[in-house]
Amino acid sequence: MNTLKISIKDRLAIVTLNRPKANAINKEMMDEINELFKNLSQDENIGGVIITGHEGIFSAGLDLIELYNYNEQEVADFWKQFLQFTANLVAFQKPMIAAINGHSPAGGCVIALACDYRVMANGKYKIGLNEVPVGIIVPESIFSLYAFWIGEAQASRSLLAGKLFEPEQALAIGLVDELVNPESILTNAERSMRKMMAFEENTWQQSKINTRKKLMQSLSADQSETLALMLKQWWAPQTRENLKLIIESLKPKNNV
Repeated sequence: MNTLKISIKDRLAIVTLNRPKANAINKEMMDEINELFKNLSQDENIGGVIITGHEGIFSAGLDLIELYNYNEQEVADFWKQFLQFTANLVAFQKPMIAAINGHSPAGGCVIALACDYRVMANGKYKIGLNEVPVGIIVPESIFSLYAFWIGEAQASRSLLAGKLFEPEQALAIGLVDELVNPESILTNAERSMRKMMAFEENTWQQSKINTRKKLMQSLSADQSETLALMLKQWWAPQTRENLKLIIESLKPKNNV
């Protein structure tokens, strides 16, 4: 795998997002995560999964640099894939914990939201959905995922403002469940995972499915109308200008 690393420890799979420089999500990463989680779901020797990132970065979200240069068909295919990718993660039946060891905006936050529990490192990090200021329309299914954890009112206010939260703020609103020192994040995530894995497997998994039934229905529903609006806005001049400015800010500066 080019974008992931995986290690196994006593029936626990630890999946590390490993795409330089900021674990930005592109088609290849989604393909690899989908394939890996399909295999993990079918592997009776795996009882749970921890997903984490590089030190200081969980995932910077979608790879806007790559996505900006896609043609219309490629962009349409990408967004369809991303919505299905999110649905697949949310429907994963085994326990899944996000060990958020750094920044986690936008698509990175979506991956964390798909998990059952979120442990975040203390530090000057940000997490949240900040698509609206960029000019990206957030589909109802992603809003439903956000609201599943922090409530509709908080999710609506935060999403429409494009607000990114510091770790302490994220803990206060229920966006994350636990704050720890960066060096102990995997230890704490594993401790919480072992508690989940100690329950009778079928009871825990079926209960998870029951609690997420409406959420999974929202994510698997026909989103063609929303997708059409998203794609129209993606090509709007103001959105293209916003994306161009963001991409310019991400490029390395030459030393003079």
